[in-house]
Amino acid sequence: MKYITFTIPCYNSEKYLHKAVDSLLAVKDDAEIIIVNDGSTDKTLEIANAYQKKHPKTIKVIDKENGGHGSGVNAGLKEATGLYYKVVDSDDWLDHENIVTFIETIKKHYQEATLPDLYVLDFIYEQVAKQENFVRSYEKNFPSNKIFTWNQTKKKFKYSNTMLMHAQVFKTSVLRRSGVELPEHTFYVDNIFSYTPLAFVEKIYYLPLVLYHYYIGRDDQSVQLHNIVDRYEQQIKVMNIMLHTYSYRDIKRMPKGLRKYMKHLLSAIMIITQMFTSAKDSKERRKDLKKLWRDLRKKDQALYWFLRYRSMNTLVNFLPWKLRGYLMLKGYLYLAKKVKLG
Repeated sequence: MKYITFTIPCYNSEKYLHKAVDSLLAVKDDAEIIIVNDGSTDKTLEIANAYQKKHPKTIKVIDKENGGHGSGVNAGLKEATGLYYKVVDSDDWLDHENIVTFIETIKKHYQEATLPDLYVLDFIYEQVAKQENFVRSYEKNFPSNKIFTWNQTKKKFKYSNTMLMHAQVFKTSVLRRSGVELPEHTFYVDNIFSYTPLAFVEKIYYLPLVLYHYYIGRDDQSVQLHNIVDRYEQQIKVMNIMLHTYSYRDIKRMPKGLRKYMKHLLSAIMIITQMFTSAKDSKERRKDLKKLWRDLRKKDQALYWFLRYRSMNTLVNFLPWKLRGYLMLKGYLYLAKKVKLG
């Protein structure tokens, strides 16, 4: 029995792949580890194959042409045999003690036939170079150490606080039933992965332990400000996919707690999308953001009116372009400093 599948999408990860894999081997008999080599040109595949040879009952290697992070997530999900599915980026790692506690929790629920559709755990931003960190906790939002439904959630999410991919562990069958599939050669697809399956989640379990360590500080990371600004078109692409996944009518039919969270998440991602786009001024950027709003209005007028006039986006929608970009970048830098992103 494999209680969980860990998938590690890799591209030129020779410098840090060892740490990621070693952190998962604490529960190797109960877990499946899929290392997806996404067309690396360094020694990533060689390292992955060495791990597979040493741990043939635990580790599987998929070697494929480069398709981007989302492609690696898709490939792992297609081959996964574990009851649950967890993506671990190749430069991140899991807590050695808490991963054991987490697996024991899954075993207990399996024996009791009470497996939830989604586990939520805390995670930590690790600014390794500066030896600083910031824990993202969900204790204010969810009851701890018990199975609950969407209508039993606690305080609603506020501002930029959302359930990131690092905090979520979905049941594999839920992911497959949701049909979630991430686009290739696209950054920021974790937003899609964190959103699409939620409508198929009924039972949740929040374990207030820090499981995931999210490494921050590499200059080429997608969350670095210069990359965010330059890749605004990819964020618009992700936003469009999310806006087309569920209509406003679909969301209104969801349980109350889920309905509130889905609306909050869409609002938060739209704010980020506007920030990505308005961070610089050009005819193309103005045109692309205008098109995003225009297409949404044409497709789903109710969702358009909610995001445009009844969400946190209302605070910035009518500001002059340059002032909007300036204020939103200042807000991002404040939050980045708070969670040690920069």
